[in-house]
Amino acid sequence: MCRHLAVLGPDAPLGASVSDPPYSLVRQSWAPRLQRYGTVNADGFGIGWYADGDPRPARYRGAGPVWADRSFADLIRVVRSRALLAAVRDATVPGDGEDAAAPFAAGRWLFSHQGALTGWPDSAVPLAPLLPPGALLRLEARCDAAFVWALVAHRLLAGAAPERALAGAVVTLAEASPASRLNLLLTDGASVTATAWGDTLWYLTGPGERVVVASEPYDDDPRWTEVPDRTLLSADRTRLSLSPL
Repeated sequence: MCRHLAVLGPDAPLGASVSDPPYSLVRQSWAPRLQRYGTVNADGFGIGWYADGDPRPARYRGAGPVWADRSFADLIRVVRSRALLAAVRDATVPGDGEDAAAPFAAGRWLFSHQGALTGWPDSAVPLAPLLPPGALLRLEARCDAAFVWALVAHRLLAGAAPERALAGAVVTLAEASPASRLNLLLTDGASVTATAWGDTLWYLTGPGERVVVASEPYDDDPRWTEVPDRTLLSADRTRLSLSPL
């Protein structure tokens, strides 16, 4: 269910990571190799990227399949960035249009959720008091990913480090809905933080100051490494660490 990736590296066209590789995220929208839940990711897509000198990312999102959006193909061919987060969506519950498509954003942060909150929306009811009323009213969409993002964003805005924000949200959600799949991906353009919880997560480092974190490898480079389940990943352009959740 869903595929996503984040890239930190040298300045390059967005398409170099999103569409050019042989098993790219665009291809994963109709032919993922390692997806365990669902087969086609045609319920929306999105990409967020950072421009030099501007900490607030730009986003481009759509409600339909990424392969049907000709403007997206042109955009990723010519727009360049040193950091991006992109996703293609297989909806838990259809609806909400592009507002339900990752990446979600707040300030300098971009976020994506790959998985599902089981029992949605009833499973979120006991967790609603953890958020201020304003955060619930500002949910971008009525989907589980938007609610998960609200829990993470609330922690970030309260001053939590990204590692603590993701780990705290995952543990809280898993306690309330134990069968949930909670692969979360977060970036501020300088770092990437992710969780493997119930689905696949891989990373690739190098050459140079570059790191890619993705649901599945986009090529056959032997340096791709799978992240163990129930693990927190934290990385920037020069270091990467894994910690058990």
